[in-house]
Amino acid sequence: MEFFVSIIAIALMVIGAFGIIFLKKPLDKVIMFTILNAGFVLVVVLFKYLDVAMFAALADPLSTLVFILAIVKINEIRKKKLESGEIND
Repeated sequence: MEFFVSIIAIALMVIGAFGIIFLKKPLDKVIMFTILNAGFVLVVVLFKYLDVAMFAALADPLSTLVFILAIVKINEIRKKKLESGEIND
């Protein structure tokens, strides 16, 4: 049973990593980052580092929130530059 769970965890991490690399939209990258984090937490639990897993499980939503706020801010800056005519980025 543990073997199948480890395969699922590794698959989640690989899918998340390739998604982050190959997808273009920032929100899709955040979704893939969350999938990668889920696989990472599962691997940490499989290795029985439960204190690290608890910290990672608490920090993952905060890091995702920071990424989403950064994406919103970058989009606002890009809109203002386009409206003001500053195309050189």
